[in-house]
Amino acid sequence: MGQCITKCKNPTSSLGSKSGDKESGSKSHKKSGCMGSAGGHKEESCGKLATELSNGTKALEVSVETPIISALMGEPCKEESPDGDGLSIKHIEELFSCYKDEQEDAILEEGMERFCNDLCVDPAEFRVLVLAWKFQAATMCKFTRKEFVEGCKAIQADSLEGICSRFPSMLLEAQGEENFKDLYRFTFQFGLDADEGQRSLQRDIAIALWHLVFTQDMPSILEHWLDFLAENPPGIRGISRDTWNMFLNFTQAIGPDLSNYSEDEAWPSLFDTFVEWEMERRKREEERSPLAADREGTPTETECSLSTDRFQTDGGRGSQTWGGH
Repeated sequence: MGQCITKCKNPTSSLGSKSGDKESGSKSHKKSGCMGSAGGHKEESCGKLATELSNGTKALEVSVETPIISALMGEPCKEESPDGDGLSIKHIEELFSCYKDEQEDAILEEGMERFCNDLCVDPAEFRVLVLAWKFQAATMCKFTRKEFVEGCKAIQADSLEGICSRFPSMLLEAQGEENFKDLYRFTFQFGLDADEGQRSLQRDIAIALWHLVFTQDMPSILEHWLDFLAENPPGIRGISRDTWNMFLNFTQAIGPDLSNYSEDEAWPSLFDTFVEWEMERRKREEERSPLAADREGTPTETECSLSTDRFQTDGGRGSQTWGGH
C-alpha cells in the first residue's frame, strides 16, 4: 500500500462530495442497490395493450412492461441490459465516476480514501490489499478505469454493498496455497513506484508490506526478520524481487529454530546475514537467562535476615513449649 499506508490513514470525505452531480449520482446508486432501477424504467403511461385478432376476438391483455411487448414496440424496457453474469456495467461505471479524479481517468489517492471510507475499511488493512489484488492494480492508491471495471466483474459486484459482501470470500480465497503465492508476489510489484521506475522496495515499505501480507498467517520467524531489517538500515538499502520471493520459500522450508538452514544452498546473501544475526541474538538471550535464574534462586540479604529471625523465634517458642513439661 506504500503511500496508502502512510497517507491514507484518516479518510473523512463521503461518497460524491466533490460536486453536486457526483453526490446525486451517489444517492441514486445507493438507493438502487446491487441491481437497482438506475438502468431501467417502467412505461406506465402506455397502460395495457389490447390486440384484436382477425376473427374479431380480443387477445389477453398484456402489460407493456413485459420484455416481449416492449421488444415488439421497439422500445427496450431497460436503458442498458446487464451482462451475462447479471452485473450492470453502467452501475460499475457510475460507481467509478463517483471517485475518479477530475483530471485523470483514474481513482487516485483522495478518491481512494473516500472509496475505502465508504466501504468502511482502513486503506492500510489487509482487505484493501486483497481487493487491489483482485483488481490487479498496478500502483498503490490508484485504480484505473479498466482495473476498476474488470475488477468488479471479476468479483461479481457492481455496488458498494456488493463489494463489501465479497470480502469474506476473497479473504478465504487468499488462504489457498497457490492463491496466497500469487497475492504475495503481486504485493511486491504493487509496492513499487512505477512512475519512478523502481526495481526494489524501500526498506520501510517492505517491512510494512510484509506485516500486511502475512496478516492471516504470520510465520514465527517474521518478527525477528523485520527486527533485523529495522536494526540494520545502513546495510539494507532496498529489498529486491528475488529476496522478497525467496523469503516466502524461507518461511516454508526453514524451521523456527533455523537448524536446517545451510549457507551452501542458493539463498540470498541477506539471509545468511540474518541467520547469523538471529543466532547471536538467541545466544545472548540464553546467556542472560541463567543469570536471571541465579538471581531468582539466590535469596536476598533481607530475605536471609527474615528467615533467621523466624528461625530464632520459632526455636525459642519450641524450647518454651517442650521445656514447660
